[in-house]
Amino acid sequence: MKPRRADVERMVIALFTLNAGLDRARRQSPGAARLSVLQCLARPQQLHPSDIASALEVSPSLVTRHVQGLEEAGFVEVTQDPADHRSCVVALTTRGHEELERLQQVGVARFESFVATWDASDVVSFTGLLERLEVDKHAAAERDRRGSRRPRWADTKKQASRVRARGDRGTQVEEKSP
Repeated sequence: MKPRRADVERMVIALFTLNAGLDRARRQSPGAARLSVLQCLARPQQLHPSDIASALEVSPSLVTRHVQGLEEAGFVEVTQDPADHRSCVVALTTRGHEELERLQQVGVARFESFVATWDASDVVSFTGLLERLEVDKHAAAERDRRGSRRPRWADTKKQASRVRARGDRGTQVEEKSP
């Protein structure tokens, strides 16, 4: 049985409320911003600050401030990019990996307190549904992307305005400009 529209609306409201609360907590907690940057840097390769900004969808100046603070704390190392001496790359230090682990454990403990009264099966079911929603969201976005492709001749306004449908068969005929 398909969900009723009212049920989907209720789910959307709950998700947006949860997301807004998580965003608010992330902005108010210095550890959350630090965790985001450290998680981004947990990859094996070094990253440019612009790559971090892009991945986190924040301004480069905000990343610069965070990286400077992390460097002062000894959690990251900033070095000159060997491929481009005008640029720098950022990498986690051993202390940075330890801080990442510590902050992740703090986050998990916080969520444990949120679900302290839940049964283990509720946590497992909820997790499975969230993972399924993410997969289905990506699949729907891909279907939308494929379905929205327009013919090349309609890509620009100028071309689209010069072309109009004529005749019973809907064939495309180009109008001559005056």
